[in-house]
Amino acid sequence: MTTTERIAAELKDSEHAAMLTSPVSRQYATGFHSSAGVVFITKEKCYFLIDGRYYEHAVQQAQGVEVLLLSDTRKQLYSIIEEHGIRSVSIESKYVTVNELNDYKKLFSTLEVDDSDWLSNTLEKMRMIKSEDEIQKVEAAQRIAEAAFSKLLGQLRVGMTEKQIASVLNFFMMDMGADGLSFDTIAASGINSACPHAVPTEKQLQKGDFLTLDFGAIVDGYHSDMTRTVVIGEATEEMKNVYNAVWSANTDAMKAVRADITGKVVDSVARTTLSAWGYEEYFTHGLGHGVGLEIHEAPTVSAKSHYTLHEGMIITIEPGVYIPGKFGVRIEDMVVVTADGFRLLTNAQKTLIKV
Repeated sequence: MTTTERIAAELKDSEHAAMLTSPVSRQYATGFHSSAGVVFITKEKCYFLIDGRYYEHAVQQAQGVEVLLLSDTRKQLYSIIEEHGIRSVSIESKYVTVNELNDYKKLFSTLEVDDSDWLSNTLEKMRMIKSEDEIQKVEAAQRIAEAAFSKLLGQLRVGMTEKQIASVLNFFMMDMGADGLSFDTIAASGINSACPHAVPTEKQLQKGDFLTLDFGAIVDGYHSDMTRTVVIGEATEEMKNVYNAVWSANTDAMKAVRADITGKVVDSVARTTLSAWGYEEYFTHGLGHGVGLEIHEAPTVSAKSHYTLHEGMIITIEPGVYIPGKFGVRIEDMVVVTADGFRLLTNAQKTLIKV
């Protein structure tokens, strides 16, 4: 069953349709990435309206849809609506702006426009469970990121700036075949590593610095995400203690992962471990998140998470300790949830690396 057929199966009846307009949802439904277009799904048939910039490639690559060359959106959609007897259309509430909602209500003035969370929630629920093909794409992106990280380690030198380090790492990922970068790479050293989402600066690497690197690659639209913290030269006893605490929290939390456990429970395991080491107060963010067509997607793994983990989900496990005015440590891995545990997608060394 194609993705569009799965979405169609969720429609209430033959008079109900779904319209996907966000780039992520269009790609999820069709397997084709574009900056514009409309996917219109009915019980009987699914359509992909797209302009001339993408039309030929969409005809060749889009899956589970009839591709139509976009000429007159209103006229073409109404032709489909009349052909299938559509009376209500659900839109993606989580992506639609107020202006867009008003436009849709004008466009579908004779229909009921469902602007509830039904369609967005349905898509979220489907996207959380990855197919084997999706997992392979995330894994391919992760292999690129790891190879780039390994190559970067041989390039790191005292005196390099955080900006230079991020740029070199980005180049290596792209040179090794990434389609893009998952997000703006974080390279934070010394005191800057105490900020979880630090932006690379002109600060130069110094002996005794921790260097935290948070980065990822994209393959066929699917993201990877990893964080490693390395030490430049020798680490102090305090630095080693913090690193071991974070490593233990990462390891213990992963051991708790399995289908039917909640994200909240997994997060609490990491916090309990950090508490035993005396560092829980310095863990200032959630433990993890889903990864796929977006770098941050459902489910969340945090103290406030309401999600239950299910087989096939891809999540990150990324505990951290950030001591203001000193340094920070984060270790992040990706795992696939299985029926009785997890499958690790991150192969990079996790014991403290000395550069």
